[in-house]
Amino acid sequence: MDEQGKWQWQEEGTSWRGVGIYHVTLTVPSREPLLGRLVIPNNNPVQAWVERTELGQELLKCQRSLSTFHPEIQVLQYSLMPDHLHSIWYVRRPMAKSIRYVAQGFWRAAKKVGRAYSYLNSCLTDRVTDENGLSSIAAADSQENPLRLLLSGEAYSQLAPVFTEMPFIRPMSRRGQLQAMIRYVQLNPQRLATKRLMPGYFRVQEGVVIAGRSYFSIGNISLLQAENYATVHVRHELLDAAAQGDTQSLRNYMNGCVLKAREGVVMVSPFISPKEKEVKAVLLGEKHPFIVLADNGFRDYYKPPADIFDAVASGRVLILSPWEYDAGKRHISRADCVALNTMAEEIAAL
Repeated sequence: MDEQGKWQWQEEGTSWRGVGIYHVTLTVPSREPLLGRLVIPNNNPVQAWVERTELGQELLKCQRSLSTFHPEIQVLQYSLMPDHLHSIWYVRRPMAKSIRYVAQGFWRAAKKVGRAYSYLNSCLTDRVTDENGLSSIAAADSQENPLRLLLSGEAYSQLAPVFTEMPFIRPMSRRGQLQAMIRYVQLNPQRLATKRLMPGYFRVQEGVVIAGRSYFSIGNISLLQAENYATVHVRHELLDAAAQGDTQSLRNYMNGCVLKAREGVVMVSPFISPKEKEVKAVLLGEKHPFIVLADNGFRDYYKPPADIFDAVASGRVLILSPWEYDAGKRHISRADCVALNTMAEEIAAL
């Protein structure tokens, strides 16, 4: 299953017509910056913003028209980036059609303005002056759609629609996910600016060999030159004991991990279980370096998860994965967990 199909449908028998919140992303597949230009005042990522092109403006108009055709939908947040649009759609009441149907309608509108862009761009490329007054995308994409009148149906259909891939749709259902996604969307320009200003930490490296294994990596590779390492691995014995009332052993282990980090030991873990994630949160809060073992590789234009993004940018985190990126992977398996914990122990033994 490809990345796009990964979130298209929920459990069998549901059709995504009810109340819900969705993260929708529409991308220029060529990754050309056709929608805007990233501006970084004073080389400060916090001040970064995207100056919109006319195509970007017209795409946002398409999104604003959603409520006209589907009053059940409210756009809670969006961020127009140079080559994609992130949006959060809130379905406030059940719809007659599914959210997929709505996304397809939005996609058709986007392809319409994409064709207008392609037409005008070809005129400029060929240094042809349009004698019919189609001086902008908005003019070419008016309600009467003069492009269809100017061109034959076949010629019109052959214009590049720019947006050749269906929007990526991801439902949000977990507690706290909405606020995290709103912040993710809001900070997109800042994260892109950070990657551009500090490309070294965000460049995927291949063939990083550790203890005989080859890894893909992102982050500060120099963390592999530390003097001491230790794993963060909350074993079932500790969790079982805590469930029986012995919480002190678990607390001592977790505190011990933090104390090691304070002494300069680089902690290594896939940070899978909730208790391991609690330790990771303390390491992040106290700005200690650590190494993360990931259960999937790094896709093109990969960005580290929001919780560790700033730490990666600051050189405090190294992310390693022994596997190439698998677009169809949805959940980590028990075999993956065992393998990653074994790798953490191999690194800690360096």
